[in-house]
Amino acid sequence: MSLDVSPALLEKAERGEVDEREFVDCVRTSLPYAWELISSLVAQQKVDGSPFADNQTPPPSEQARGQLLRAMASDAIRGSLERHFGVRLAFQNCHRVAVFPLGPGSEARFALFTSIRAQLLNQSEELRDC
Repeated sequence: MSLDVSPALLEKAERGEVDEREFVDCVRTSLPYAWELISSLVAQQKVDGSPFADNQTPPPSEQARGQLLRAMASDAIRGSLERHFGVRLAFQNCHRVAVFPLGPGSEARFALFTSIRAQLLNQSEELRDC
């Protein structure tokens, strides 16, 4: 499944006039699980004031997992989500999304989260075929 693009938005893209807000809305309606997960992590990070917020619960279905993978694997989608929410997104395995606030204080934590070491330490047998 790809994005559910309306004929009007597709026509705008064909003309070269794509507004990022319209694209973000298309992502929101096309990938509701991914949108809700990222939205909730952004809210959690802001409320808690923590250096980052992450999800460690696998998606409830393969459809939800597919939405999350599409959102995180597409440079256009991921970049638009980062700009929309004002965060930096990180991804491990098939479901561990993390949101980091923008700013110099977050760079070290982001680098640690996205390091080779962190990826290796985040492995488990149960997630091998996720």
